[in-house]
Amino acid sequence: MSDYSYTLAPNDAPPVGLIVLQTDETIERDMRRLLGDAPLYVTRVPSAPVVTSETLQQMANEISGAASLLPQAVEFSAIGYGCTSGTAQIGPNQIADLVKAGTATQGVTEPVSALIAACNHLGIKRLAFLSPYIAEVSGRLRNVLADADVQTPVFGSFAEEVEEKVVRIDEPSIINAARDLCADAQVDGLFLSCTNLRTLDVVAPLEAELDIPVLSSNLVLGWHMAQLAGMPFSGLGRLR
Repeated sequence: MSDYSYTLAPNDAPPVGLIVLQTDETIERDMRRLLGDAPLYVTRVPSAPVVTSETLQQMANEISGAASLLPQAVEFSAIGYGCTSGTAQIGPNQIADLVKAGTATQGVTEPVSALIAACNHLGIKRLAFLSPYIAEVSGRLRNVLADADVQTPVFGSFAEEVEEKVVRIDEPSIINAARDLCADAQVDGLFLSCTNLRTLDVVAPLEAELDIPVLSSNLVLGWHMAQLAGMPFSGLGRLR
């Protein structure tokens, strides 16, 4: 056996991290598309196959453990928690505390804080809100947005509780629902909620048709993570 010496390469720029729900099939692909070649590390948090207020709250017990499974030899520039309704249920401040209890990061965000920041960036005060989930799950998020001076005067839902069905809601269904929701609505933006909903490819056509900014959970989360990390962002539509 021969022993060899080696030298250590310098550290790369601080990476970004992502905590993904066990049931989510969409967000990882979307984030790599939005963040390009940025160093992105992903961990997963246990999540129930059925979405209710109770199952969303249960994830609070798992977030620190999931964060601790990210590489510990680096400090992250930003970590995103990939659940819109879960953030509204648990609370953005608690999410940040739970993530930081598991790993070192300069910043934490999630779709709720990211959406509010994006609305402020674009001057949006009244959102049409389209969700895959039952009204009970989305109601808390609408209240959080109202507290941040973002109203949701029109709300629509696919009324689905099962995540494996949410991810397979197709693009024509999303476009048709969004078109109907915004017809004659006095809004200055549209939000497509849920990180598991396949939304990125409908943003541009909906913006062209409706002539208002169209935001989605993954779009705003990727944008806000890039903002916090000071890295390039491959934007879509009007969010740049």
